[in-house]
Amino acid sequence: MTDLTTALQAALDITGAAARISAGAFASPPPADLKEDESPVTRADRDTELSIRDALSEKFPEDGIFGEEFGTAGLDRARIWVVDPIDGTKSFITGVPLFGMLLALVEGGLPKLGIIRLPALGTVYTGLRGKGAEKDGAPIAVSGCTALAEATLFVNEGEKIHAADPALFGHLCRAGKLRRMSYDCQPHALVAEGRIDAVVDYDLKPYDYLPVAAVVEAAGGIMTDWDGKPLDFDSDGRVITAATPELHAELLQLVRG
Repeated sequence: MTDLTTALQAALDITGAAARISAGAFASPPPADLKEDESPVTRADRDTELSIRDALSEKFPEDGIFGEEFGTAGLDRARIWVVDPIDGTKSFITGVPLFGMLLALVEGGLPKLGIIRLPALGTVYTGLRGKGAEKDGAPIAVSGCTALAEATLFVNEGEKIHAADPALFGHLCRAGKLRRMSYDCQPHALVAEGRIDAVVDYDLKPYDYLPVAAVVEAAGGIMTDWDGKPLDFDSDGRVITAATPELHAELLQLVRG
């Protein structure tokens, strides 16, 4: 079985090649179709995932795959690759260059390595459990912010949070020293590199949060569900990312009401 450092380098090569597909399509994205959940999908989503899946199957034939567009294979295997070809298709089709590409390797239920690529920006974040995180090859780490009152907080999927719990959304809009409404994976990457301090997110799938969790945690941060439980394939998609345990605890208290 390939060691994690070697697997990370292979994953960087695989996602680097696939990123050229979405980056190239971004200038003139193909028409979007609607999936059963009414989220958009384009040919670039599908072509990008096929590129990644084919390369993973060739390089790591003993591993399973959990993908957004083409489902799962070999989930009973010891290691599973989790693939989101274009995280933020709505951003992609509307000209916002903050869409991402996500890949994780999960072993023993834990994301052991993660990659967050921003193809339109040419930026890549990596995380390797126990060995740290990097942005474009340079080490990164979370901030030392311990108090919500002093934190820069991003709220992802704010309209969904508002629809589900207007009171909570109101509290989030008043929390922190500085706050921004946001989407997709990039805000979590900003926590990993210490640019912001926390993200509250909602309605995510395993391919949205497991790769990101690997990067955030390798950078020294914390990423859990709203009950404070570690993220796994069965998590309900409500996520908190925070730079420190103290800040994480305050956000847990806030979302629990």
